[in-house]
Amino acid sequence: MEYKNVSLPWMPEHHAMIPHLVEKTLLTEQEAALRHGTKIPRYLHIASNQTNRWGHSRSYRLQVYSFAGDHLPESQPEERAMSWARYKVSITKHKDQEQTSSSLYSQNNIWSPAVDFSTFIQDNESIHNQDLVAWVTAGFLHIPHSEDIPNTVTVGNGGGVLLRPHNYFDNDPSIDSPDSVYLGPGTESSCESNRMACLAQESCAPGLEPFTYHGFESVMNFKEE
Repeated sequence: MEYKNVSLPWMPEHHAMIPHLVEKTLLTEQEAALRHGTKIPRYLHIASNQTNRWGHSRSYRLQVYSFAGDHLPESQPEERAMSWARYKVSITKHKDQEQTSSSLYSQNNIWSPAVDFSTFIQDNESIHNQDLVAWVTAGFLHIPHSEDIPNTVTVGNGGGVLLRPHNYFDNDPSIDSPDSVYLGPGTESSCESNRMACLAQESCAPGLEPFTYHGFESVMNFKEE
């Protein structure tokens, strides 16, 4: 996204900075190696030469949401064992000899790792009209705190990547789903509309007594002396 200074149609004598979508094609492995800590494109697409009925390139959007900590400086000798973490996203040409970004055996000698991911990009091959591999680094940094007892909550702790179709289909493919179910008001407990409402009657399940939870009264009973 880039801002452009354009005149307002209803007031031509006034200008405003308006965001515009600017497309750029990444042609080599080094261009597509997006380093950790740097700004990456808001919309990152892996596109094909084919178009949909609207004339847009069929593609998949690579959407990364990750809050990993700072990467180990590359000046450190042991950094070679985790050189994959230099990049948020890296797109390389598919090769049979480049199956993984790291190796289990690298932990035995981190100064001379069995797999050094940075070498995948050094040859800087073309990625245009090639079979591609998307290497994505996702994760988060968690510092233990008292609210982790007895278990760590998942809310707010996460990272990952979404591979989303973008102009790949001509419309929303879910509209063709044949097994959709509509529940109207008052039909939530109807076995005819909602089979889950009567699941207990149709299945063989043990009758369990009501569960009662008393907190940590027996394990966290502190006395002041």
